[in-house]
Amino acid sequence: MPRKTPSEKLLRDLQTVVEDAEALLQATAGQAGERVDGIRERAKASLKQAKVRLLEAEGEALEQVREVAASADEYVHENPWQAVGVAAGVGLMLGLLISRR
Repeated sequence: MPRKTPSEKLLRDLQTVVEDAEALLQATAGQAGERVDGIRERAKASLKQAKVRLLEAEGEALEQVREVAASADEYVHENPWQAVGVAAGVGLMLGLLISRR
């Protein structure tokens, strides 16, 4: 399983917070009162902002991944034999590590 970068972990944590906030809002839907209504409205507004920011962050992360992939593709096309050598070396190392188990 690949390790998550700090930004991926942050995005996952933000998604969890948004999901928890939505669940909390649903759980308190039956409670009434001016103070509760005000808190719920502020929570809804904050949740809406968090969702927008989360979508923006995901879009930016996806764009960065695309740029890295394009750079890697360009490098492989410009240096095919070096890429083959690196892939063979990595494969050899993985094979040695797996055979030790």
